[in-house]
Amino acid sequence: MSPEVTVHVNRASAESLGAAVGHLETQGSFTIQLRSHGAPAHVHCRLHGDIERIAALDTSNYYVESEGETIVPVRVDADVIDAPVEGTLEVLTGYGSESLSIPVTVSPAPGPVEIDDSLADPAPSGPEPTVLERAVDGTGLEPATLAVVALGVVAVGTAAMAAAAIGGTVAMVGLAVVAIGFCVALALLVV
Repeated sequence: MSPEVTVHVNRASAESLGAAVGHLETQGSFTIQLRSHGAPAHVHCRLHGDIERIAALDTSNYYVESEGETIVPVRVDADVIDAPVEGTLEVLTGYGSESLSIPVTVSPAPGPVEIDDSLADPAPSGPEPTVLERAVDGTGLEPATLAVVALGVVAVGTAAMAAAAIGGTVAMVGLAVVAIGFCVALALLVV
């Protein structure tokens, strides 16, 4: 449905004009509805400004019957524009003694939307959370992962107690080997 501008003729007084809108924005053709609220009238419509190069009226003079309405089509060739075009719709009656100007902006229609098969594919999810993130979130760890972590903690604890009880360089190297092995195991689980 094309936009419509309603212009009231003879509403307030004889040969008066009033518009239902103060400004019209469209992306294509529109219509002017000349609505009489009294005696019949001759109404003149014209376009001014840049809009004249893309829009046209069939004729400029229209007759509105008493308490009737007349539809005036305004054809707009919006395919030739790539930026908004502005102008004015001027409506006159009473041999030009009463006039009304309505600013009009014609914007280019949005470009075509390309649709391909990728729209049917589900949206890619973010990277899978690591074991540590899952443990913190509480979303669950696999039982095997928990078993490896528990055994690693027991192994490092046992190596630390043994190194403290025995003392010496060899015991500290053994503790270091167990701790490094545990860290490597954790790193493999996280990656």
